[in-house]
Amino acid sequence: MKNKILLPFFLFFSITCFAQKDITWKDLSHVTFKDKYFEEYDAVFLHPSFSESIKALEGKELTITGYFLSIDPKRQFYILSKGPMSACFFCGVGGPETAIELQFESEPKFKTDDIVTVTGKFKLNAEDVKHFNYIFTETKGELIN
Repeated sequence: MKNKILLPFFLFFSITCFAQKDITWKDLSHVTFKDKYFEEYDAVFLHPSFSESIKALEGKELTITGYFLSIDPKRQFYILSKGPMSACFFCGVGGPETAIELQFESEPKFKTDDIVTVTGKFKLNAEDVKHFNYIFTETKGELIN
């Protein structure tokens, strides 16, 4: 009898702890930025202060939908953006929290501005200015449009 009671609890716990979690761009907006000087570059960059809700996502497998941007395919540099290339954060629309660096397991077959859903392991980055603040590693994607 005791095992019959524990089995549903164990199954629920296993599924909720290890399953991917869908997030939205609003979820990623809970971050503030301040200017910080980086001596190595003799320049000031935006430095993030992540909310506790964002910190709680680190290391988890997450899924989000956005616009695929192929920035430099030779260097395998890809981004998922809240908006299309013409309205991405590089163009002054939104901040760094509206883009995620994508590190794919294999070369993606998407084109710039394809709407895609990606799943990857979520990593936060506050100190390495060569990478985005939000990074998906082990990324896999699916074309939506």
